[in-house]
Amino acid sequence: MKAEFTAIIEAALEGGFWAICPEVPGANGQGETIEDAKNNLREAIEFLLEDRRDDILRGLPDDVIQDKVMVG
Repeated sequence: MKAEFTAIIEAALEGGFWAICPEVPGANGQGETIEDAKNNLREAIEFLLEDRRDDILRGLPDDVIQDKVMVG
């Protein structure tokens, strides 16, 4: 899945950086560099979206229609 999300990045008081994604509540990352924080945020977004999808798909009836939709 490819998509573009917003990364809000701020310097942490204790050093390094932290990042959040307003489009995916609960997704956050931190790191020593901005790039580290963004990479950790990307991994968190991927994990959360995959986990939410798997949770929804669990137990659906066999006759459910599953398709793709493009956004943006």
